[in-house]
Amino acid sequence: MPADGTPTGAARTEPAPAAPDATVVLGPPEISRALTRIAHEILERNRGGSRLVLLGIPTRGLPLAHRLAARLADVEPGLDAAALVGSLDVTMHRDDLAHHPTRAIGATDLPAAGIDGKVVVLVDDVLFSGRTIRAALDAISDLGRPAAVQLAALVDRGHRELPIRADYVGKNLPTSTSERVRVLLEETDGRDAVLIEGAR
Repeated sequence: MPADGTPTGAARTEPAPAAPDATVVLGPPEISRALTRIAHEILERNRGGSRLVLLGIPTRGLPLAHRLAARLADVEPGLDAAALVGSLDVTMHRDDLAHHPTRAIGATDLPAAGIDGKVVVLVDDVLFSGRTIRAALDAISDLGRPAAVQLAALVDRGHRELPIRADYVGKNLPTSTSERVRVLLEETDGRDAVLIEGAR
């Protein structure tokens, strides 16, 4: 990972302007504390990090996975943060390709040890309908046989369409379907924030 913290292959962009009606619900300190708490919960549930693999779902799940890995290594110094993290592209497993045929295909990059027998923690920024995670589970089944798959999301906004639940959540954020939740990260957007746009 480069010195500025941007994961390899991730493009750094200028922060997108917030909508006039945007409400900031999490700032940098809250995001940092949420990730620290999630890291501790992951280690406690799995009795350490020796069997863990963190797979970030691009775009913003990947830098979140790197941040979580760094926190895991801080708590358990024997862990190699870089060796814990991979990226999982779910594009070809999505059920909306017919509606978005021009969707770009990203990269899947597994840690050198693979995922067989590991506890895979999927990392994403926002859990919404559950369809991205269903696609991720299908993608994982093509790559190996982990001992277990868990899910960490920075924000759970509800409105599930599939029976999928996160094991680790930074913030439960009740929203209406007319609202949009945007996660901005320093690595991809130049700043850390979680916004609700269209809030009444």
